[in-house]
Amino acid sequence: MKFPLSLAFALLAGTLLAGANAFAAPPAKAPPLPADSVYQLPLKLTDQHGKTWDWRSRRGHPQLVAMFYSSCQYICPLIVESGKAVDRSLTPAQRARLGVLFISMDPARDTPAALMKVVRDRRIEDKRWALASPEPDAVRSVAGVLDIRYRQLADGEFNHTSALILLDADGRILARTEKMGSKVDPDFLAAVRKAL
Repeated sequence: MKFPLSLAFALLAGTLLAGANAFAAPPAKAPPLPADSVYQLPLKLTDQHGKTWDWRSRRGHPQLVAMFYSSCQYICPLIVESGKAVDRSLTPAQRARLGVLFISMDPARDTPAALMKVVRDRRIEDKRWALASPEPDAVRSVAGVLDIRYRQLADGEFNHTSALILLDADGRILARTEKMGSKVDPDFLAAVRKAL
């Protein structure tokens, strides 16, 4: 069977290019994390969809982060609504560059189903939002790097810091607010916009 000369040259060129690619430099690794990055803490999270992932996978985009627990009837719904208020205050282009991560301090009860109930009840419709639980032995560590104080009470509820925290793309804390409610903290919102 005869091949047209142009096809023979195309096959030869493809073989040479494939060989050249074998010697191409390997893809560049991400630069090391800054020493003050919260991502220095190894942390596996299981989200409302039942998917488990390393929180460092969110590196590369600023993040709005908070800690909460799903059975809370008092301040935690307000923390979620405060996060939504910040999100609503941004333009669509700004929102597209911001991740939102709410981490449970009660992983024993905050199963994916419990987290999904919060998503439904609070009408969190944006796919950028992740509600997730760490392993039980990691809660104290993640609370420590985020400077969240908490203690579990005899009835299973928690006393805890109520805060929204802004991380830069490398996981450094840029700003935080403990002002919760429908009115957005203007200084915190300005920091979010600047980070985007």
